[in-house]
Amino acid sequence: MEASEIRELSAEERHSKLNDLKEELFNFRFQLGIGQLENPKKLKQIKSDIARVKTIIKEFELKDKEIK
Repeated sequence: MEASEIRELSAEERHSKLNDLKEELFNFRFQLGIGQLENPKKLKQIKSDIARVKTIIKEFELKDKEIK
């Protein structure tokens, strides 16, 4: 998921996306532990997506603080 796509989402949708990605990461880690993970590169991609979403959420929070 690209940053521009994330920025277009509403605040609620960004938080929902973050929760979905965290759940997906949990499931992939579980699959890795039991040896059923088909694509290990997907773990790195999900971690990057989580970091990207968190960064954009923080950007919007800081913008809101500057305005107030």
